[in-house]
Amino acid sequence: MRFIILSHFCATWALVGLIWVLQIVYLPLFAKVGKDDFSAYEANHSVLLPQVMGTLMMIELLTGAFLLIFPPGWIPSWVFALGMALLALIWAWGLLVQAPLQKRLARRFDPRDLSLLIQANWVRTFAWSARGLLVAWAMLRYAL
Repeated sequence: MRFIILSHFCATWALVGLIWVLQIVYLPLFAKVGKDDFSAYEANHSVLLPQVMGTLMMIELLTGAFLLIFPPGWIPSWVFALGMALLALIWAWGLLVQAPLQKRLARRFDPRDLSLLIQANWVRTFAWSARGLLVAWAMLRYAL
C-alpha cells in the first residue's frame, strides 16, 4: 500500500512541476516558433509530450483509482474522492477544451487560439497544484 501511495505522490508532483513548466515557459514560447513552422512544431509536440506526460497521467490515474477503491485506513477516504474529482476535471478539461484548441493550432497558427490555449491551461495548472497540495498534506498528516 505504501508503494501505491508513494507512486501516486511522485506521479502527481511530477505532473505539478510539468504543468507549471508548460504554463510559464513552454506554451508562451509557442508564439516564438513562427507562423510557417508552427503547424509542424505543434504536430511534433502533440506526439512527443504525451510520451512523458501521458505515462505520468496513467500512473496517477491508476494509483488514484486504486486508492479510491481501497483506501488505506490511516488516510480519510474523502482525500482520495476529492483528488479524483480534481483529476476528472483535469482530464475532462484536457480532452474537451485543450485538445480541440491544439488541433486547430496544428492545422493553422492563430494567435487568438494560442492565447486561449494558454489561458485555458490555467484551469489544469491550478487543479494539479491543488491535487499536489492535497496529496502532500495527506502524506504529511497521515502517511508519514
